[in-house]
Amino acid sequence: MASAELQMVIDLLRGQPIPRDASFVEQRAAMENLTALAPPPEGVTCTPCEVGGRPAEWVGAAGADPQRALLYLHGGGYCIGSINSHRLLAADLSRAAGVRALLLDYRLAPEHPFPAAVEDAVAAYRFLLDAGFDRRRLAIAGDSAGGGLAAATLLALRDRDVPLPAAAALLSPWLDLSQSGESMTSRAALDPMVQRDGLQRMADAYLAGADPRTPLASPLFADLRHLPPLLLHVGGAETLLDDARRFAARASAAGVDATLEVWDDMIHVWHAFGLLPEARAAQARIGEFLRRHLG
Repeated sequence: MASAELQMVIDLLRGQPIPRDASFVEQRAAMENLTALAPPPEGVTCTPCEVGGRPAEWVGAAGADPQRALLYLHGGGYCIGSINSHRLLAADLSRAAGVRALLLDYRLAPEHPFPAAVEDAVAAYRFLLDAGFDRRRLAIAGDSAGGGLAAATLLALRDRDVPLPAAAALLSPWLDLSQSGESMTSRAALDPMVQRDGLQRMADAYLAGADPRTPLASPLFADLRHLPPLLLHVGGAETLLDDARRFAARASAAGVDATLEVWDDMIHVWHAFGLLPEARAAQARIGEFLRRHLG
């Protein structure tokens, strides 16, 4: 049963502050307007920069280790989302893990379809290596489509013989653009944010005719061998529940150290709703995981 705090968030989301039938340009503007109301993170230094020709921002909580970094890839179905929309979440994870987060403004579809986002994320990771970071002190994380992009980035780096980061955290990841998971149907009535029709619209824009089972678009269908330790978080009330379940099972079968945590009753990327005790607990759990693997 949902707590009072969780029910308040669900009611807000069901009010659809970002119209799902609006154009992606309109959805982006609505998301920017919503996040503009949020106060800047306290005790956090935010430094704009450019990475591989793309805007980015270093987000560092007080005391963050300058020798360790987290490449953070925002969600938004590959079509919306920005540095502004995910700055607070990046700041919370920086604080929890004691690392600086590099928040990337990767190119969005439909203007820049697959594999533009993957190429931007790979370039950002190479930027960190070129800047002198030890790959054992690097991690990648992302939420929703950003979680899928984080997995795709690992695959692309592995296949290009680039030294992989020490770990990756995937928050409510979208890993199957063919929408074949059983939970797409079984959790539809519970999920206030993510539904098949909206995902399909975004998948079509991102894929631009590519096969939805293409591994770098849908990492669920990839060869997952030789990836670094993974932490997957997913809520029990998410339509994307089976994306995380199946990916974790396939990764484990491929010999990857993959930890799946299903949080009862939680909704899509609940980590971002700081008023929820479960959000703070999940952030702390990710922080513990990253601290352990980054040394």
